[in-house]
Amino acid sequence: MAVRPELTPTEAADRLALRELFDAYAHCADRRDAEGQKALFTDDTVFAVYMDGDGSEPNYVLHGRDALTPVFDDLNRYEATTHFNGQSTVTIDGDRATGESYTIAHHVFIEDDARMIMVASLRYLDDFAKIDGRWYFAERKLILDWSETRSMATPATASSA
Repeated sequence: MAVRPELTPTEAADRLALRELFDAYAHCADRRDAEGQKALFTDDTVFAVYMDGDGSEPNYVLHGRDALTPVFDDLNRYEATTHFNGQSTVTIDGDRATGESYTIAHHVFIEDDARMIMVASLRYLDDFAKIDGRWYFAERKLILDWSETRSMATPATASSA
């Protein structure tokens, strides 16, 4: 990635807005705000999920904002989730942009009376569109790079004294 000696105020604002879009996606996921999450996408968005990693065929491809509802609602099966966003890169060309970003996602759930955690390293390949001054996901590819599922210790209970 080339280092730019100077950013214009417009490019700096666009870069910040794109990072805030990426962070809003994770925030809505962790707060179970499916409607808020869907609002981050264009009406004609394409969302593809690659659970077998880079270079594989997508497990599914959804077309249109309304098609995202079952995917985002599926997070309700978890007791808790936490998405930590890492590095990201973007290339801006007017009202269009492309980017790659990384997330470590933690998903807590109960299985056979045991508290479990699934940790996933996710990578997103994004196409963005700026519409009426606001950035949206126009296309989002979610790629699972790796995951681990293991049991968690049960939270300590307060003792009565």
